[in-house]
Amino acid sequence: MMPVRQTLSKPDIQLSYLEWNQGQEPLLVLHGLGDHAVVWSSLGDYLAADYHIVAPDMRGHGQSSKPERDYSFESAIADLEALMDHLGWTSAHIVSHSWTGKLAAIWARQNPKRLRSIILVDPIFIWKMPSLFRVTFPMLYRFLPFLKSMGPFASYEEAEQQAQQLKQYQGWSSLQQQVFQAGIEQKLDGSWGSKFTIAARNGIFEAVMQVPGFTIPLDTPAIFIQPEQGLNRQDWQIKPYKTYLKNLRICQVPGNHWPFLTQPEAFNQTVAAFLAEHR
Repeated sequence: MMPVRQTLSKPDIQLSYLEWNQGQEPLLVLHGLGDHAVVWSSLGDYLAADYHIVAPDMRGHGQSSKPERDYSFESAIADLEALMDHLGWTSAHIVSHSWTGKLAAIWARQNPKRLRSIILVDPIFIWKMPSLFRVTFPMLYRFLPFLKSMGPFASYEEAEQQAQQLKQYQGWSSLQQQVFQAGIEQKLDGSWGSKFTIAARNGIFEAVMQVPGFTIPLDTPAIFIQPEQGLNRQDWQIKPYKTYLKNLRICQVPGNHWPFLTQPEAFNQTVAAFLAEHR
């Protein structure tokens, strides 16, 4: 079953999302920094028979609105709650990748009734960052290779060539090509670049630095999906999740930070098995 592209009009922004509306159980899938809803195509197709799946383009990403400011966690959570209200969902299972893993932790703390379970896919930035770090943080942009795909590029071919060097596109499968094509656009000056904006990148990093992910213990059933070549390979990185998530399982999968793109079969099976226990 192919997902349908839908739009929710909020007073402040338009939220674009993909919907697999075949199954009953509500499942909200949240992409990471610089990505968009199409990254969940394989998982959505795999689970569509049993779940009602919605994958939004987070504000500043994909086909959703790209305001110049307001990339706080509060705004992102408000977008998601408005989307759930629009769908008639009081609660849902949440899949969250990378930066949205921190969002899911904050959301579970603020409004635990909304989250039936949390699937954390190689989450990052769970701590509040020291203020000293803020000065050097822009330098990190150079060391986060996936941000190189933002552009600008002189041609589509140049953008595609760069993408093929990146970890999320290792293997350059038809799924990965589809994800790349859905995330890029030609700009007014004729160059090519990501639909993800600099304002969104800077605003999200600002929020990530200022707000801690965990402050209190959480009872929400959770799984930490740890890819073999992911970003969380050390015990100290996983310790805060073990400390604060009282109902946590850790599960290793093959692949890198984007296991749903590089090793989708194993990833999909891991998610399906966890969800089946919490339906």
